[in-house]
Amino acid sequence: MGDAEPDGAALQHRPWRNRADLSSGLTKVESFLSGAGFDRGPWAVVAFAAGIAAWFVLPTRWEWLALVSGCLAIAVIALAMLRADGRFPYIRQSLVVAFGAVAAGTLLVWAKSTLIGTPPIAGPLVSVIEGRVIDRKDEPAEHRVRLTLATREPQTGRAIKVRLNLDLDRDLKGLTEGASISLRARLVPPAPPMLPGGYDFARTAWFSGLAATGSVLGPVTITAPGDEGGWLRQLQRSLSRHVRANVDGSSGTIAAAFASGDRGAIAKADEDAMRDAGLTHLLSISGLHVSAVIAAAYVLALRVLALFPWLALRVRLPLLAAASGAATGIGYTLLTGAEVPTIRSCVGALLVLAALALGREALSMRMVAVGAGVIVLLWPEALVGPSFQMSFAAVIAIVALHSAPRVRALFQAREEPWWAKLLRQIASLLLTGIVIELALLPIGLFHFHRSGVYGALANVIAIPLTTFVSMPLIALALIFDAVGLGAPLWWLAGKSLDLLLALAHWTASWPGAVTLLPSMGQGALVLFVAGGLWLALWSGRVRLLGLIPAALGALMLAMVQPPDVLISSDGRHVGITGEGEELLVLRDSRSDFARDNLAELSGMEGEPRLIADWDRADCNPDFCAVSLERGGRSWDLLIGRSNDRIEERALAAACERADVVIAARYLPRSCRPRWLRADRRLLDRSGGLTLDLERGTVRSVADDQGQHGWWSPERRAPIPPWLREKREGAPQPSGAAPPSARYSAAQ
Repeated sequence: MGDAEPDGAALQHRPWRNRADLSSGLTKVESFLSGAGFDRGPWAVVAFAAGIAAWFVLPTRWEWLALVSGCLAIAVIALAMLRADGRFPYIRQSLVVAFGAVAAGTLLVWAKSTLIGTPPIAGPLVSVIEGRVIDRKDEPAEHRVRLTLATREPQTGRAIKVRLNLDLDRDLKGLTEGASISLRARLVPPAPPMLPGGYDFARTAWFSGLAATGSVLGPVTITAPGDEGGWLRQLQRSLSRHVRANVDGSSGTIAAAFASGDRGAIAKADEDAMRDAGLTHLLSISGLHVSAVIAAAYVLALRVLALFPWLALRVRLPLLAAASGAATGIGYTLLTGAEVPTIRSCVGALLVLAALALGREALSMRMVAVGAGVIVLLWPEALVGPSFQMSFAAVIAIVALHSAPRVRALFQAREEPWWAKLLRQIASLLLTGIVIELALLPIGLFHFHRSGVYGALANVIAIPLTTFVSMPLIALALIFDAVGLGAPLWWLAGKSLDLLLALAHWTASWPGAVTLLPSMGQGALVLFVAGGLWLALWSGRVRLLGLIPAALGALMLAMVQPPDVLISSDGRHVGITGEGEELLVLRDSRSDFARDNLAELSGMEGEPRLIADWDRADCNPDFCAVSLERGGRSWDLLIGRSNDRIEERALAAACERADVVIAARYLPRSCRPRWLRADRRLLDRSGGLTLDLERGTVRSVADDQGQHGWWSPERRAPIPPWLREKREGAPQPSGAAPPSARYSAAQ
């Protein structure tokens, strides 16, 4: 009892000690932020981008609203405290900026999706449509022309934009931008991912205004001639034809891509080799090309203007040179098609020019942050695309590496022999290439499920070859063509591009040149991005803390296992992994899209093998019965091959003996497998599925879609409870009788 009073006194004074501890902790955080090189500008852009990313990840409107409300509440409270108390300015200002930016990013992309997003057509249809050509893209390598039309939806009369593929044999003279045409076409809504983790074209189409895609089924009638797309588009096409006429073969298609942005003639084999060698970025007009053109114009203008002393004494030459470089960069961007990645690269390069004109440091993290901020402000949807992520990851990696004091000291200019300077520059290129490859590896694996292993080595040769040899030769050849003297330069440009292609094919042929990985979760990518940003945006030893989330992301990456069964959204394509080195497939599909999706998302390479040819499969014209050993038990799969009528009682008996039934048809209610029935009734709601039999889990395309506009309203119903049980609970042993309640819910 004698201790009661001291305990009571302690309780009375404990809040004051807690306040003192809190104040001491905030003081330490404030001191840390003020002394650790904390720059709020780049982090504000990161927070703004995080708000955009959260909108894409969170599934429902209520969660978007809760996020915005919570962030604004924190920002308002922090702002009120900032005005009331002058202490801890770093903490309070950081809270206001960070949470306010998150809310602003979420609201921006939500508003753009609501105002700009284009609902798809209701379903597949075949109809005669009339419209005006608003874009034409020639793709001779695919033997087609891709047309974008402004037309009206046949069923409702709604004004829509559609994209159609026209066989090259049906092409007509005068079928250009501005032409009014009539044709018969098959239209389908933009496709969602075929499998979980696949490319979401429906999302891209939603923000770009496409309501349907399809193909032309008959002849095209031109009812009014076009205007050839204006003088700029005519110049682009004539330039592409001129380059290909002067440089033969595959090298000519690459040269045309560099000069005009026209990639349609590049052969698939060459494009695949460039991708597997880590050189595919050279084919897209992006940062490297725009920067090279602007840098050449800047240096050339500076040297030429310096030849006039009167001008040099009266005008700041860097300002004039920057204006010349800016005009050249804008012209090159317009000439090569003004695609969003090219515009993004041009904006970044213009910011660098502005810094040079103002006498500021050209490449700094703040300049990168300004460029990224401009892009996500204008095109917030670009944040979730691989182009934005990979380009800015590469730039951030370069700036962070060369701003590190030790690296800067290692590669700074000094008095030394020419051979030592050359070795130092090669070492700089190699180190930069390795860092870029490490930065791009998780992003490439997340989006494309493959990554070139030797890209850093190949880029040491390819980037200087492209920047300092091929592109200058193409530019000089075009200039000298004006006086008929460009032939020798075209020959040299072709040989340099032959060397580039030979390097790509040679590198891609090395053993282990490509790393394949099944679909990885968003968590691993978030850890990589968070760790990389921490490493790049902090200074001093504290930046090394970013290695922790990066290491956790690498661990999650190493633990990724391919799903056992992959089921396409229409049920027609099924893949089975884990049975040797080959991917087992239900059909020998003529569709490269279906085959590539199954291979990429399973993380397997090589020609697939038909399930019907597998010795452990028993197939007839209607079904294949397959037995798999997973998780210490046998799994019996029944996979449909046709849509022919089957006697219901026989089908019910077969379903009862199977753990999983997969079919591209609507199965009767009497078909009751022991674990999962993946027929059209389910797949129409869930989209494609992947099954992990050992863990007893199911992943669907619908899991990642939520209430976003590009996911059709018919599919936004909650996943059936019985499928949720499949994801969360272990399956029953084979042969166990299923509870009837589960199947009543399934129906």
